Amino acid sequence: MGELARIGVSLESDLLRQFDGVISQKGYGNRSEAIRDLIRDHLVEVQIDQNKIVVGTLTIVYDHHRPNLTEKLVEAQHQLGGKVLSSLHVHLDHHNRLEVVVVKGRSREVRDFANGILSLRGVNHGQLVVTSAGAHSH
Repeated sequence: MGELARIGVSLESDLLRQFDGVISQKGYGNRSEAIRDLIRDHLVEVQIDQNKIVVGTLTIVYDHHRPNLTEKLVEAQHQLGGKVLSSLHVHLDHHNRLEVVVVKGRSREVRDFANGILSLRGVNHGQLVVTSAGAHSH
């Protein structure tokens, strides 16, 4: 970690109370730790918006009895090529399957891949979570 700098922040008391409640629930030791994480999260989003290389997980829940859906999911992963690093699926019940796909690539490619999957009929829910692939990724 680099040299620390102190800053002051003014907030409405109600907003600060809500923030303190959230950071307590998440187990932060103090406000500074929580604010540092918020800033890091924002910086990652900015990098992602600039179409940097990112890594991400696409988590979906889908009906694996939906005709052709499993084949469409496999095909989408194959089209992304070597950018799919891993995948895992778990049967939740008779109809529902949870699948997690780990991807690495340009943010636009990763987001397009996720949007294509999430829009398929039979995908009940899903979320893409992305982060920076690191300072030295090109």
